[in-house]
Amino acid sequence: MAQSIPITTELDLLQEVRQVRQRLLSDGQLPLGVLRAEIDASWRRSIDHGLSCMGEESVALQHRSDLELLLANNRLLIDAATPELEYLVSQQGKASLVILGNAEATVLLVEGQTEFLDNFGLRDLRPGACWSESARGTNGLGTALVEAQPTLINCGEHYLDRLSRFSCISVPIKDPQGQVIGVLDLTREGVLTQPQDSLATLVLAASNIESRLFGACYPEHSVLAFHTRPQYLGSAWHGLLALSLDGEVLAANEQACGLLRLSRQHLVGRRSSELLGSQSAQFMARLLQGGVGSLQTAKGEFFFKALQMPRCASLGTAVSAPRPQAAKRRSLDELAGRDERFARSLRMAQQGLAGDLPVLLLGETGTGKDVVARALHQASARADKPFVAVNCAAIPEGLIESELFGYREGAFTGSRKGGVVGRLMQAHGGTLFLDEIGDMPLSMQARLLRVLQERKVAPLGAAEEQDIDVAVICATHRELKRLVQEKSFREDLYYRINGINLRLPALRERDDVHGMILAVLGKLSNEPVSLDKTLSELLCQYDWPGNIRQLEMVLRATLAMREAGETLLGLQHLTDSLLEELTSSSRQPCSIRESELELIRSALERHDGNVSAAADSLGISRATLYRKLKQLRA
Repeated sequence: MAQSIPITTELDLLQEVRQVRQRLLSDGQLPLGVLRAEIDASWRRSIDHGLSCMGEESVALQHRSDLELLLANNRLLIDAATPELEYLVSQQGKASLVILGNAEATVLLVEGQTEFLDNFGLRDLRPGACWSESARGTNGLGTALVEAQPTLINCGEHYLDRLSRFSCISVPIKDPQGQVIGVLDLTREGVLTQPQDSLATLVLAASNIESRLFGACYPEHSVLAFHTRPQYLGSAWHGLLALSLDGEVLAANEQACGLLRLSRQHLVGRRSSELLGSQSAQFMARLLQGGVGSLQTAKGEFFFKALQMPRCASLGTAVSAPRPQAAKRRSLDELAGRDERFARSLRMAQQGLAGDLPVLLLGETGTGKDVVARALHQASARADKPFVAVNCAAIPEGLIESELFGYREGAFTGSRKGGVVGRLMQAHGGTLFLDEIGDMPLSMQARLLRVLQERKVAPLGAAEEQDIDVAVICATHRELKRLVQEKSFREDLYYRINGINLRLPALRERDDVHGMILAVLGKLSNEPVSLDKTLSELLCQYDWPGNIRQLEMVLRATLAMREAGETLLGLQHLTDSLLEELTSSSRQPCSIRESELELIRSALERHDGNVSAAADSLGISRATLYRKLKQLRA
């Protein structure tokens, strides 16, 4: 973990490091003891690579075929990271860049404040460009991969002078075998004054990506999360195990190795009975039915949760019976909560899908369109068939055709040996979910329309067509009618996909916000947890621009701040940044402001006016306490 640095001004940092650069240029040597230890080491590596700290912009864009091959070879990582990038952009993207790189520090995706790229001379920060430390000196992507740990590079600390105005935090991403497969980076202009909050958010996002990679790498096997404390299941600190059908450990993350006090070499290949005891088969059979189970092992008591179960068997037990239709209907009811109008719309969408009508989901980002699509699939007669999701906005325009239709070997330069089966054929017999279809290129819309009309697919480079049987669900946050008027979306395709139109309400528009909060909290926590009155009112009155996805991340962060045995969540469990964000909502009523002010006053009284002690008891910094007092009394 990168060591903390004193909070200072941007001008101070820039001047200090500029002096270091001047001495490096004049003396040819880097002065000792000026830069932080890890930054000093990285600068010295940069010098050894023969790089000049005054190097100018270097644009190195790959040929289209090379870029397509790069993205295709990293598709597993991109798919696993896309939901986290969407959330990070919704929270940080107005002032930051969110970047995904591969294990060689080659950029795969750049999202967020992309105006930086041209306005500040960062045209070489593009998909396909390599940002290794040997090529660009000290930088978030490259240095985090060299250090193999979360890395902070604050304003002025980049080796290249042209990057001095930027700060970044980068976290490596590891595959189930423990090998670094990529890196997640948050870059913004200016000094990071509270890097711990951004680092915690990025570490959690990387952990979620690694969990998805477990499932993607072992789709036909069980993936278990475990920890000594049940509240840490679903967090960045739980252990992960991938188990074969006969109980062999196929993969483990670093947290699993630490919890079990075994190296990965000694853990992978073991039988589950060696770790879980003689009753492991019976325990797994219960666990795979859902919920959390605890088990006393030779290493102590652990709490387990199955994140993924195999389709055909459950570790030596009988084949799991399919869930009854009633359970599927309840999953749709749970999504609707007490919103009768939404429940009716969901039932209509379910009936339409059963009648072979396409369903179009409309709603703001974060309203759970993907969750609704999967629930509709699970409530259909195709539930035991594939559910294939395609994010039309996340796939580069040059790759979307090969992603959807697949290709034969030799169809284009760089095509994979043996070819690739497209997403459309992968969904044969099941459900195809086209997310963000409003962002599909016009050139692809014509091909998709023909597939939906004729139900036939021809992979790139193939002469023959293949019949396809899929239920179709599409989703977008954009206004398709307006796009049709602007000629950026085909009118005939719009009417083809708009069989049953379902608009998902924003979280702030729902009548049962409190119930939704409790439902999400119940899903995230493995033990009874409640909210105190002040926090409950604060969450209910917040605008939730990121909708359910934002709510889930806020509750996850709040749960992670609990001490052992705590079951009541309050404002003291919010980080400084979350507290400031939630209390700055325009919908915040006077009663909430008064409650928060009373909470601060009470803390000051209990500690005889000692501001530091009062801030500690509230779980906030002194600066935040002063700032909140000023805001609340305004």
